[in-house]
Parts: sequence; structure tokens; C-alpha cells
Amino acid sequence: MASLLWLQTGACSGDTMSLLCADSPSIESMIRKGTLDILWHPSLSATPPGGLAALVARIEAGEQALDILCIEGSLITGPFGTGMFDSYRGRAKIDIVKALAPHARYVVAVGSCSAFGGIPAAPPNPTDCTGLQFERERPGGLLGPDWRSAAGLPVINLAGCPTHPTTITRSLAMLADGQPLELDALNRPRAFYGSTVHQGCTRNEYHEYDLEETQFGGRGCLFFNLGCQGPNTLANCNSELWNRRSSKPRAGVPCFGCTSPDFPRDGDLFRTEKLGAVPLKLPLGVSRAQYMAYKNLAHAAAPKRVKDRDMEP
Repeated sequence: MASLLWLQTGACSGDTMSLLCADSPSIESMIRKGTLDILWHPSLSATPPGGLAALVARIEAGEQALDILCIEGSLITGPFGTGMFDSYRGRAKIDIVKALAPHARYVVAVGSCSAFGGIPAAPPNPTDCTGLQFERERPGGLLGPDWRSAAGLPVINLAGCPTHPTTITRSLAMLADGQPLELDALNRPRAFYGSTVHQGCTRNEYHEYDLEETQFGGRGCLFFNLGCQGPNTLANCNSELWNRRSSKPRAGVPCFGCTSPDFPRDGDLFRTEKLGAVPLKLPLGVSRAQYMAYKNLAHAAAPKRVKDRDMEP
């Protein structure tokens, strides 16, 4: 059984809501089966007032083992580096995180806010937010790029806004069971961030044949004109459907790239910025010359069934 403490910092509770929606496995089943021992969670614990402070003190004193420390939310360092914009019982939460992190076998950033800073860290970042080990795409953050947990790992970034439910619970189950988590260059588990949102999207074929929507409501691809980041965002939104049912691009809403360190990006989320007739940010692994040559041929090569289907009401 792995002990877990879930601390909420500058967050909206979206990742907690996602955790509570997980069903493969569910957090309830992990508790009932003895996979996890929840020492503290802001939505699951019934500890009396002061209970969290006493728990933190026991962990700091080495009297309570801590296997997994989960942080949900941006790390607020303002004002002037004190962190007192976000405090618990007179103590800055960033100081609590820095005190607990060395005692944990694994430290997990749940959500893009704790991983990279997220929405609170977007310019002008009035509360001086950062991620645990990244500040947007730059290594550093609260703990610094060289920090390692008691198990010898960097912060494990479960990025997303919010993180996909099964990404959270399956990652926790793997850590509790001692299974290795291979991480990418942004410390995200490759098992859940190894393919793009574009893969598995029902609009994929329209993209391949350059049938791109110019306004919402159609069935074509949303990448070229309407800001969809699916072709260059690594996440499992279309391989593990939300609520086992759908995803944003399947439902006609552009992917905002919420698992990426530059989320939220500057500008209009519903418009694709272009250089001439080519998007500034191309699909992963595609060069500008390849893209231009391919697009010049793709539309003409589209089969009639695709063009006809695109014209359906």
C-alpha cells in the first residue's frame, strides 16, 4: 500500500474533479483494494481542523512515511518571493511543498498548472506563479531542474487542464505498484503522452485531404483555420475518450493544447496564426516545405465520398 498526500495550491480543483470521475481504475477501487492509503486529500479527507498541519509535521519529522506527493495547482511565489498569496495557517504553501518533497518517493504534478504554471502563470502572471520543475517550457520552477525525489526521479508531470481521469489513476497505480514510468523531455509519462490528439480524431481524414473548416458546425478539420492544436499536442484524448464517449475535436471544439508547456498560448484560441498560407505551428514532425507540397496535392486527391460527406448538412 502506497501512502499519498494530495496538496492543492493555486488551483481551480479541476484535476480533483477529473480524479473523482476516473473509472479505469477509480480512486475508490484503489482505496478499497489497498493500493493507496490516502493520508490527505482536500475533497476526500474528513480530518478535523489542524489535521493537515499535524500530518505535515509528522512527515517533516520522519514519523510518517510518504510514498506519493501530488500537487494540484500553480505554485504561487508572490508577493516578492514570499508565497504568502497562497498560505495555510500562516505558512506559505510553497514552503510546505519544499519541505514535503524531499520525503516523498515520488512527486507528481497533477495538471498543467503544477507542471508548467498553466493559466495562472500566463502573462502578466500577477501572482508570480510557476510549475514545480518547469516555468512554462523552461526547466527550473519551484524545485529547480536538478531536483530528484527519494526514488531518484524528477517531478512526474501529468499535464492537462484538467488531466485525463485515467492518466491520473493509472499513473498512481503504476507508481504504487513500483512499475517504471518512462518520461519524455517534459517529464510526462510516455504511456499517456506518446501520441497526438490528432491520432484517433474523427476529423483526421478531412485534415489529410485538406478539407478544412472556416467556421464552426461542419465536419471538416479545425486545424488550418480554427486554431485546433491536435496535430501538435501530445495527449490521449482520442485514444481514451472522455467519459468513454467523446473528445473536444470530435465534438467540434478545437484542441487548445492544454498538455503543452506553453498553454494557454497567446492570441485567439479559435484562430490559426499563419505565415502567408501556412500555419506558423505545423503538425509534429512535418517541415514547412513538406507541408506546402503535400497540401497543394491533397485537396485535389480527396475521394468523392469524403467531399460528398463534407457537404452533408
